[in-house]
Amino acid sequence: MEIKKVTDAAFRPYGKVIQGMEVGNILKAMEETPLPEDVVYVPGDASLEACPEAEAIQNSLYGGMPTQIGYCNGHNHLLNAVEYHRDSEINIAATDLILIIGKQSDIEDDFTYDTAKMEAFLVPAGSVIEVFATTLHYAPCGVDGAGFRCVVALPKGTNTDKATDKVVIEEDKLLFARNKWLIAHPDAGLGKDGAFEGLKGENLSI
Repeated sequence: MEIKKVTDAAFRPYGKVIQGMEVGNILKAMEETPLPEDVVYVPGDASLEACPEAEAIQNSLYGGMPTQIGYCNGHNHLLNAVEYHRDSEINIAATDLILIIGKQSDIEDDFTYDTAKMEAFLVPAGSVIEVFATTLHYAPCGVDGAGFRCVVALPKGTNTDKATDKVVIEEDKLLFARNKWLIAHPDAGLGKDGAFEGLKGENLSI
C-alpha cells in the first residue's frame, strides 16, 4: 500500500505533528527497552515516567489529567486489528515506524469495518504526534523489516484490565480492555481471546 508522511495534509483528519516538545530523555530511555521478534506493549513504564518530559506530557498535552507513558516495541508488518479510545493518544517515534490508520466514522452499524479504507503513514524517528480519539490504529509496523520502538502516552488506566464485563450498549462487545474498543481481523487469531472479529477485507501488510 502507499505510504504517506505524517507531515502530509492527508494526515490531518487522523492527528497532528506536535512541534516544540523536548523528548531527548525519553528517547534515551527507550534505547534500554526490549525489541522482541514479536510485539510487546507496556501501558506504563517507570523509566519513561521518571523522565522530566513526563510532566510536560501530562500537563501540556493532556491538560493536567493523570497519564501513563509506556511503549509498543517489536517487529510487525501486519494490521491484525484496529482499536480506538475515548481520548487522543500521544506517540513518540524512537525509530522510524509506519502507522496504518482509519476513521472511526467508517465503522458500519454492525461494527464491521472494511480495511480498504485505511491509509499508511511514515512517522520518522524523533517525531511526536497526536493520534486523535476518532482514529483507528493498532501496533506500528517496522520499516523495511526493521524493528520499531514507539512511546505510547494515554490517560492513566487505558489498556489495562476491563472494569466490568457487563453489556449496557451494543458497542460494549468491542470493549477489549479499559478505554480500548477493538475490532480484530479473523486471520489474527484474537477471537480466542475474546476480541470481536469484525475487520473485512485484507489483513493489510507493509
